[in-house]
Amino acid sequence: MAKELLSGNEAIARGAWEAGITFAAAYPGTPSTEILENIIRYQEDIYSQWGSNEKTAMEEALGASFTGARAIVTMKHVGLNVAADPLFSASYIGATGALVIVSADDPGMHSSQNEQDNRHYAVAAKLPVLEPSDSQEAKDMVLEAVKISEAFDTPVMIRMTTRTSHSRSAVELGERQAPPEIEYKSDFSKRNLLPGNARRRHVAVEERLKKLAVFSDSFPFNVLIQGRERIGVLASGVSYQYGREVFPDACFLKLGLPYPFPIELFRRFAAMVDKIYVLEENDPIIENFARLAAPDKEIIGKDVFPLLGEMSQDVVAASLGLKPADPGIGAGVPGRPPSLCAGCPHTAFFYNLGILKVQSKGDIGCYTLGALPPLSAMDTCVDMGASITVQLGIEKALEKAGKTTKQVAVIGDSTFFHSGITGLVDVIYNQGKSTVVILDNSITAMTGHQENPGSGRTLMGQEARRVDILKLVRDGLGIEHAYEVDGYEVKAIRELLKREMARPEPSVIVVRRPCILLYRKARWSPAVVDKETCTSCKTCLRLGCPAISTDADGKSLINASLCSGCGVCIQVCPYKAISFADEKGLHISSMTLEKYAKGGAQ
Repeated sequence: MAKELLSGNEAIARGAWEAGITFAAAYPGTPSTEILENIIRYQEDIYSQWGSNEKTAMEEALGASFTGARAIVTMKHVGLNVAADPLFSASYIGATGALVIVSADDPGMHSSQNEQDNRHYAVAAKLPVLEPSDSQEAKDMVLEAVKISEAFDTPVMIRMTTRTSHSRSAVELGERQAPPEIEYKSDFSKRNLLPGNARRRHVAVEERLKKLAVFSDSFPFNVLIQGRERIGVLASGVSYQYGREVFPDACFLKLGLPYPFPIELFRRFAAMVDKIYVLEENDPIIENFARLAAPDKEIIGKDVFPLLGEMSQDVVAASLGLKPADPGIGAGVPGRPPSLCAGCPHTAFFYNLGILKVQSKGDIGCYTLGALPPLSAMDTCVDMGASITVQLGIEKALEKAGKTTKQVAVIGDSTFFHSGITGLVDVIYNQGKSTVVILDNSITAMTGHQENPGSGRTLMGQEARRVDILKLVRDGLGIEHAYEVDGYEVKAIRELLKREMARPEPSVIVVRRPCILLYRKARWSPAVVDKETCTSCKTCLRLGCPAISTDADGKSLINASLCSGCGVCIQVCPYKAISFADEKGLHISSMTLEKYAKGGAQ
């Protein structure tokens, strides 16, 4: 068989193809995004799509399973919070065709607002969870998940983490299995969770869990490895790899199916050793099961190993005092704060908030960087879609206390489609008065430019009807005061903000300009600073543009290789010291939104 070097996410995609899966859905979220982006390589065999959010993606995959099709749905860990409602219902309903749920957790919070352990969801929903330790297992476990799903009539979760998703290792490739015949057949008692049906389904879930617990003891990816010492290491996921480096002579029980916990297998393992170290990222889930299964055995887990952050071989060794604690990658390297890209169409908006001394209620996306200096224009960020509803709660609480003040919420286009629309409905229904700003950059930018309902194209590259946010807000939701403004028009944005913030009614401003990274083929004339005219006032530095710095004399300096020609710094310089290097050249700011919409920048 051929072998390839694949990331865990690429391996999941390959496994979906080999397993005969024919339907895939997701909402992009790091570290899971690349799974669907690689599944489209197999689009002749697998139909795939982005959902508006994780809940819709889960429900769509469940619907595909109802026909007997094998389906997969993928998301990052916090996305499963959004999809929790259909997840628990899916557990009761079961799986006609296989239903594989991939949750990519993020220990260490590389790109997330928390580091929750989604194995808790598997336990709470009474679903089996598989945990690969490398790319080969990631691929193989998709095939195992399909088998388990159809054999036990259950959705199956695969828990990836940042390291297993993004690390590469050799993968032996296989052939595609023939998918089952597809035909939708009604099954009222199983799929319609009226209370009477749901009570009977709960009985089936409990019986299924007992059978899965027995199956776990003989599951081929739950492996007992004999060592030369009577030290035992119980590990799951990538932590197994770290344990092998620190304990080369120990006995190992490597769990690929940590839940249901293989009690009898673990007891056989425990009898072989004097003490057991438990290695797992985040919460002590297998540790707790192990302590219950062998209460008299010495078990060392989260009392020694960290509950927070990622595990690594250095962390394991340092926790046991075998070596000094590692200061971490990048220790001693000067810090570089994250910033919006040079030419980002969100910059002018946040700059104006600073000028107007307004703190916005923020959301999840590239624009979250507007919270950081020097822009410093966002003081809350809770979860996807929360900006509008948090703002409404603040507004109503202040209103009740007689301290009414106009608030501003900011949300991106993809996040608005994800979960912002319902919040705006609440504003209308509950007579909110604040201004909602939707930063529409025509793409889901933060996770790497995935299409969304406003981009005009599907995941599989087909042209699609673009949802016009302004029309949706104005004509669909009935907000009379809804306006669109170009993201590069500094003065126009400021005047519109001032006007709408003073309005005693709800209003929406759509700040529209495509992500700077979508202008792929054009070559733009950069801006330059006239040193004689520059007064070192540093107004341009307040934009936080990475292309702008200062020279040894304190004068502003623009890096021509970074500058995108957006012209925002030209507009904000009070002394007209900045201009385009070539006034006859092409500037991004000169490309109208209408021209972009016709494909002029592609």
